[in-house]
Amino acid sequence: MTRLRKMMLEELGRRNYSPGTTECYIPAVEDFARYFHRPPDRLGPQHIREYQAHLFSQRKLDANTVNQRLAALRFFFVKTLRRPWSVAETPYPKKVRRLPTVLSLEEVAQLINAAPTPFHRILLMTLYATGARRAALARLKVSDIDSQRMVVHIPGGKGRQDRHVMLSPILLEALREHWRGLKPKTWLFPGNRWHTAPHPIDSKVIWLA
Repeated sequence: MTRLRKMMLEELGRRNYSPGTTECYIPAVEDFARYFHRPPDRLGPQHIREYQAHLFSQRKLDANTVNQRLAALRFFFVKTLRRPWSVAETPYPKKVRRLPTVLSLEEVAQLINAAPTPFHRILLMTLYATGARRAALARLKVSDIDSQRMVVHIPGGKGRQDRHVMLSPILLEALREHWRGLKPKTWLFPGNRWHTAPHPIDSKVIWLA
């Protein structure tokens, strides 16, 4: 691990940034450095402007993705290196707001039923029914399912805020079947190939599902 990478990880950790943000920010700074074939602390505003133009003109990235890359670079220069950052010199592109694609109930059922394994199916069901992010879903515990009040406790969601969502009877019955099959003790979705590990699954498992 390089000195700069370690410094940035420490700053992200000190400010309690989510694992998802860390997974986005670190590769963004690494890509910036690779583009110029130099360590990122030897680059400056003119390089950021050139890189921003490259992301639009050559890589054809949308404004929201470019904004995310700029946020990562801003964090690196301002929080890690303690350097000034001028919004006037490096303006953020206007965000593109798109309406989400809304699936019909039949399409949702078809999607979930197409899961290759029962474990993937319950992951997709829980993801759809709770609206949780992948990282939050992976960290669900058995105790987060409150069948008495019919709610699911989602720990550390967007903005690292805990929240409760309604627990549907259909999902509850599916989760009970899941529990009877695996008998998870702490984590609702345990890790390793046989789902018996004392740690939760990685969020990439949900992405693969």
